[in-house]
Amino acid sequence: MIDVPPPALAYIGLGSNLDTPRDQIRRALAALARLPLSELAASSPLYASSPVGPQDQPDFVNAVAAIRTRLSPLALLDQLQVLEQRHRRVRLRRWGPRTLDLDLLWYAGVTLETPRLRLPHPEMRRRRFVLEPLAEIAPNLELDGETTTLLASRLTDQPLRRLDS
Repeated sequence: MIDVPPPALAYIGLGSNLDTPRDQIRRALAALARLPLSELAASSPLYASSPVGPQDQPDFVNAVAAIRTRLSPLALLDQLQVLEQRHRRVRLRRWGPRTLDLDLLWYAGVTLETPRLRLPHPEMRRRRFVLEPLAEIAPNLELDGETTTLLASRLTDQPLRRLDS
């Protein structure tokens, strides 16, 4: 008998500001639902936010997805990077424009620090465009003893606009 691990809950941040960003996010959510050994559990509404870093680019459309997966954190990261490549992601400069950005934010409460992946995502506590959509689908998720809802409520200085579908 093969010992199959139970599915782990993971949260993924999605962002796009090129080539019809709303459509990019919708297609990415559909692709997340088809990942191997995984199922899409929930997704947040879409939000619009100003870019982090260089301001000479369009605003972003953001969302957060919850998936249940039997993939390890690094195997899931590999799948997310393949999905970015399918969406013609090109990394020209740090925090530059992109067709699709997928960030593994949190994975089953695991703390991990490798050259390729840090969990939980090291910047998520400081980004309203991550915390607010995350709080929509996981309001009581705790990061260092504070809920996503509380953390998001402290970032009112970062403009964020909920989009209609």
